[in-house]
Amino acid sequence: MATISVIIPVFNGEQTIRETINSVLEQTFSDFELIIINDGSQDATLAIAEEFSDPRIKIFSYQNSGLAASRNRGIAKATGDYVSFIDADDLWTPNKLKAQYQALQENPGAAVAYSWTNCINKRSHFLRRGYYLSFSGDVYRYLLLTNFLENGSNPLIRHQALKAVGGFDESLKSAEDWEMYLRLAVHYHFVAVSSAQVLYRISEQTMSTNTTRMEVETLKVIERVFKQAPKSLQYLKPYSLGNLYKILLYKALESSSEKSKRLVARRYLWLAIKHDFSFLKVSILGKVCLKLLVGMIPPARQTQIMITKLSQFGDISTIFGYLKLEP
Repeated sequence: MATISVIIPVFNGEQTIRETINSVLEQTFSDFELIIINDGSQDATLAIAEEFSDPRIKIFSYQNSGLAASRNRGIAKATGDYVSFIDADDLWTPNKLKAQYQALQENPGAAVAYSWTNCINKRSHFLRRGYYLSFSGDVYRYLLLTNFLENGSNPLIRHQALKAVGGFDESLKSAEDWEMYLRLAVHYHFVAVSSAQVLYRISEQTMSTNTTRMEVETLKVIERVFKQAPKSLQYLKPYSLGNLYKILLYKALESSSEKSKRLVARRYLWLAIKHDFSFLKVSILGKVCLKLLVGMIPPARQTQIMITKLSQFGDISTIFGYLKLEP
C-alpha cells in the first residue's frame, strides 16, 4: 500500500495528460500510487495513459460523469493514508508531494497541506503568480472570504479526513473544491507550504474561464456556507461576495477581448463595488476601466488603437491584492 494516492480525473485530455502524468512520476517523493480516472474520454487520452509502464499507475474508465464524480471515484479507489488531486492539464514542481507530506508530519494536528500556485499557458510557460497566501491552523474564517488554495490540484489531504467530510459535492459544476475545503476547515487545521509548487494552466477551454458558470455555482456555495456559519462570522458574507466579483472581473477581462465579455465585466465591477465600497478608491481601478474600454469602441476609430496599445501595459493581476483577507 502506497503512502499517498494521487488522483488524476481526465476527460478528453490528450493535449496535456502526458505532461501531467510525467510531473507526478518525477516527484522526489516516490511512495505513491497514481490513480487515473478516465471520465469517458473520446480522444486519445486512454491510449496515451496506457503508454506508461510504471507499476504505480492504475487506470479506471467510466462513462462521463463530471469532475467531482471522477474525483470521488478516485477517492474510493485510493489506498494511501494521504490523497492529492491534480487535474489533467495542470503540473506540479518535483518537490510538491515531499514538501506537503513533511508539513503534515511536522503538524500532526493538521489534515490539509497546501502550496502556492503559479499560472501557466497552454505551452506551459509562466503567465502570472497566484495569490501566494499562507494561512495555517484554524483557517475557516479566511477560507470563507476566498478560496486561497486557488484550485483543485493543490492540497495533500489525510484520507481519513476526506472520508469524514464526504468528498466532493457532485451537484456543483464549479467551486466544488472550495466547498469541500470549507467542510474540511470546519473540523481540521490546515498548514501552508510557502512555495509555488502548483502550475495551474489557463486557457480559453479551462473551466475557470467560464465566468457565468463560476458565478452561479460559487454563489450557491456562498449561500450554503453562510447559512451554516456561526452568527459571529456572518459579517464576512459581503466581503466574500466582493472577493468573488473581483476575481470574476479579472477573469472576464483577461480571458477575452470580446465586447460581450466587456459588458459582463462591467457588471462584475459594479457588484464588486456594491459589496466592497472601498474598491472604488483603489489605484488599480484606472487600469480596470482602461481594459473595459478596449472592445467597446468601434475598431475603425484611432482611439481604439491608442487604448489597445495602452492596455498592454495595464496588467491587472494586482487586483488579487485587493481581496479582503483579514476578517
